[in-house]
Amino acid sequence: MKRTYLVGIVVIIAFALFGIGTFKKSVTPYVTFTEARNASTPVQVSGMRVPGEERYDLKAEELRFLMEDANGDRLEVIYAGVKPANFEEATSIVAIGKYADGAFRANQLLVKCPSKYQGSVKPK
Repeated sequence: MKRTYLVGIVVIIAFALFGIGTFKKSVTPYVTFTEARNASTPVQVSGMRVPGEERYDLKAEELRFLMEDANGDRLEVIYAGVKPANFEEATSIVAIGKYADGAFRANQLLVKCPSKYQGSVKPK
């Protein structure tokens, strides 16, 4: 085998390993609330907002709320940032962050709201 082919194969393998390693570092897995409490890296948790259990500090731009999963487990979430405009209408919320000091510290919130097109299709 020619030396240039061997060098080319080694370079391709090195780039593939680098790409896989970078991709694994950027993936944030979905976990349960219990797993989130024990995770040492950022994770994603999904659940429903517990109505009436949210507080937003406009001055500090900090949103605190309770989230509940399908099993009834609750998790306090603290999000530092502007409160999403459609937060109260959310059907589910995904919080991305890390558990620390007794609460899930979210650096990103994904809010799913009911579709404005739901129920607009009339049966024939």
